[in-house]
Amino acid sequence: MFSRLSMRIAVTALGVTGLFAAAPSAPAVDQGSSTVSSAASKSPSAGVTVKMSNTVADRLGTGRKALTDAVSVDVLSRSHDAKGLAPEAAVTKLAAEGREVVVDVRTVSRDWARGVAYVEASRTRHGEPEGWLYIAHREDGRWTSGLEGDREFADYVARSPLVGKAERRTMTAYAEHKATPETQVSPTGALANTNGLLLPWMPDYYMTLTGGPHAHDGATGYWSALDFAGGNASGRVRASREGTATSMCGAGGGWTRVIHPGGFSTDYYHMWNATYYNGTAISSSALLGNIGTDTCAGGSATGAHVHWSLRTYDANYVGQYTWLNGRTIGGWAWWNGSSQYSGCGTRAGYTACPGTAIYNRTS
Repeated sequence: MFSRLSMRIAVTALGVTGLFAAAPSAPAVDQGSSTVSSAASKSPSAGVTVKMSNTVADRLGTGRKALTDAVSVDVLSRSHDAKGLAPEAAVTKLAAEGREVVVDVRTVSRDWARGVAYVEASRTRHGEPEGWLYIAHREDGRWTSGLEGDREFADYVARSPLVGKAERRTMTAYAEHKATPETQVSPTGALANTNGLLLPWMPDYYMTLTGGPHAHDGATGYWSALDFAGGNASGRVRASREGTATSMCGAGGGWTRVIHPGGFSTDYYHMWNATYYNGTAISSSALLGNIGTDTCAGGSATGAHVHWSLRTYDANYVGQYTWLNGRTIGGWAWWNGSSQYSGCGTRAGYTACPGTAIYNRTS
């Protein structure tokens, strides 16, 4: 069980290049949470909400600000809504929209740290947050972070002591983008391979499609997401394939990411009663939670559903939400509509558009 007891630690006086204080070799785990809120300054993490357990904070000592600065810089440079802005300006812009930037430090071991970082979605419209797993390493007194999808992340997955053997096997192929070769397709092209991904519930049960292909944030980018609700699957949301699962908002939050072998990962948002995972190996169709209206990282939900999204890498190894058009998920080929949310799935000559109950098929 994870304690809800939290405290706020002012980090104004912490040095940017501070070192660990006799950190033990075993990784720190979440045992009572702390929230570190950066004081108003011109450091990259000023205004960023930083979460870490009391144990992690103690082990980082005066090195925690240097770590959170490094991760904050990477997060803000990768955020679609903050690109091109200096960190201070980016945080100010997002704060004016009621959106937080969050750096969650989950585990540390000597010169290594690992966690999750995200930029909240706007709470004034339907949309989803931007988030990344990260691994950070300190060399010569300087922290360098690797966000999921960049080359540092791939390097750190391969050699960090915070990544176990089983997890490394799954994550290395993903981080190095060893996906099955495929070609971008048009609505008339050949179906694209997704390495056997299922829809987010048990095979041979059904849910109702409530939203066809649309952008993850409901606004820009590839139409990568689908919405589902109801059906005879008892509202239980399950992993689309085996992989490594991480609860992006922490314990009690309804957003989970699963990294699958072969170059894809999947996101599940708005769940309630979500199982807490922290880089945990799971099987295909593992229980993640139930359809819900959770907005632990922003966005909105007017009715219980799961917002499911597909991610991969671009040519520069940057993790991103990717196109669904022409891809087969759960036995259905998905096609964009004339507008977001209006697209449909096809299978064996049958077309299923929003409002249709569809079965999850393995072939």
